[in-house]
Amino acid sequence: MAQLISDRRDVDFVLHEQLGMVEHKSFAEFNKKTVDLIVSEARNLAIKEILPTQKPGDEEGCILENGTVKVPECFKRAWELYKDGEWLAMTDSPEVGGQGMPKLVGLAASEYLVGANPAFMLYSGMTHGAAKLVEEFGTKEQKAIYMKKMFSGEWGGTMLLTEPEAGSDVGALTTSAKLNDDGTYSITGTKIFISAGEHDLCKNIIHPVLARIEGSPAGTKGISLFLVPKYHVNPDGSLGAFNNVVCTGIEEKMGIHGNATCTLSLGEKAPSIGTLLGEINQGMPEMFRMMNEARAFVGLQAFGVATASYMYALEYARTRVQGRNISAGKDPNAKGVPIIQHPDVRRQLLNMKAWVEGMRSLIYLNGKCADMKAAASTDEEREKYSDLIEVLTPLVKGYVTDKALEVCSHGVQVYGGYGYIKEFPVEQLMRDSRIFMIYEGTNGIQAMDLLGRKLGMKKGKSFGYFIELIQNTIKEAKAVEGIEAITAKTEKALDKLLSTAKIIGDRSRSADMVNAYSFAHPFLEVTGDITMAWMLLWRASVAAPKLAQKAGSLDRAVIKEKADKNKDVAYYAGQIMTAEFFINTILPSAIGKMDAIVDGDRSVEEMPEVSFGSK
Repeated sequence: MAQLISDRRDVDFVLHEQLGMVEHKSFAEFNKKTVDLIVSEARNLAIKEILPTQKPGDEEGCILENGTVKVPECFKRAWELYKDGEWLAMTDSPEVGGQGMPKLVGLAASEYLVGANPAFMLYSGMTHGAAKLVEEFGTKEQKAIYMKKMFSGEWGGTMLLTEPEAGSDVGALTTSAKLNDDGTYSITGTKIFISAGEHDLCKNIIHPVLARIEGSPAGTKGISLFLVPKYHVNPDGSLGAFNNVVCTGIEEKMGIHGNATCTLSLGEKAPSIGTLLGEINQGMPEMFRMMNEARAFVGLQAFGVATASYMYALEYARTRVQGRNISAGKDPNAKGVPIIQHPDVRRQLLNMKAWVEGMRSLIYLNGKCADMKAAASTDEEREKYSDLIEVLTPLVKGYVTDKALEVCSHGVQVYGGYGYIKEFPVEQLMRDSRIFMIYEGTNGIQAMDLLGRKLGMKKGKSFGYFIELIQNTIKEAKAVEGIEAITAKTEKALDKLLSTAKIIGDRSRSADMVNAYSFAHPFLEVTGDITMAWMLLWRASVAAPKLAQKAGSLDRAVIKEKADKNKDVAYYAGQIMTAEFFINTILPSAIGKMDAIVDGDRSVEEMPEVSFGSK
């Protein structure tokens, strides 16, 4: 079976034709040749070393023995190669051991690495998030002890937030911290659903832990953040005694079997010692400073499995011969054809293609905003790109993970009965994809964040930046021959979104707020639909002039004739037709959903609880 993850031609299109690199002295060395080499190296590592761990990692899973978790054996070599290539900190400063790559380039590389095995890459993602917390809030001593060893992958990292009685309601946590005479803290409590919480890939695991210092206020205002290593670290950097962070269980999950999802007990039989990270009672604001990165990583994971599912489904549809072409009618001599010739299979593939390509552009744009923020010369510019990231984050995390599951479901359907069998890769991809709608705040929480925070943030100024970008694309697209109709339809949908946002935003700040929040997820979905239309229209506006040049015409008959012989003609034509498909056949449903939001049906809020059903 072909080894498939992503469409390299499309990766290059977004990098070099749609978005382009940020021009700044700190990124000067990352010219096209260098960027292409980095992506090629990531692709090679992904296909040759990480992808082969996906199926055995799923089948073997993780094993807990006497408090120690053993990961699938095949992960060990892949982790060493990943470390040796310094991929974990590729977008971080050389001062902390990173390579200083633009975020945009790092995302292109990570697309392959994550798509090859999201369970494996979770160990890296959790470590990176924890290391960024140390970089952002650590003391000089904490940074010297932990940072470079974490960014190198020599030591692992996690985030210890969730507790049995405090899931999304983090303020209800019961983990406590008691100040010791030497300035350290004794941490006591139980944390659950901790990805990569215990494993044997690294010599030490550093746990950022949310806990309440004795005497601190209730709720989120009294939460502090602590660093609790699995093993104490001696002054010379060597490892000391075990710190009594005990793994008491690992979850048997639907998917991502290769990553250990742990229950961790701290200080049960002996103290687990931690040091304060940041300021007392500032644990939640500190953790949320890193939350955008964590949520963007979840969106990347979902996109990674979605693009892999699409590539597998496309390859299968091109090679699986079954049934005659419908245009053959009752011709008894008609032969079987590849299923990509059947209209419904083509419809499903176009659904997958539209979402996958739109996701890629959105995720990369979010990364480019981080690069623009880093390269900004004024506080005003930095604030603008920071605000854009804030608005894009619930879309990257929420909408992308929702649609990734749909893409993976289409992948199973294209395979038919074989798609439901473990022998074929799309079955695992669909199982793996389901968790991403839950991680780092469920998608219901992402929807509430978009409606309750991002829509009205800075009196609408932040959301206004987002709308302005879409309007700029539409304005430029109006000057492009061949895409006039889809440009007009996208503009109409955007106008509808603006009026809908005004209505639901006002409603959310009124006595009707419960009604507004019952439509928070539909609002996230329609905002995502318009965002996909924007991404695809943007692509089409870039592709259309190039198609006219390569084919010599925008006439469909001419394009069809030349597409088989010219890859550029085929690719650029695909961009325009994918945009047409989405905007003409999927976007109209968003108009209907917006009508429903405006109408504000009250069933969700008025339904008596007993009316949902009897026991």
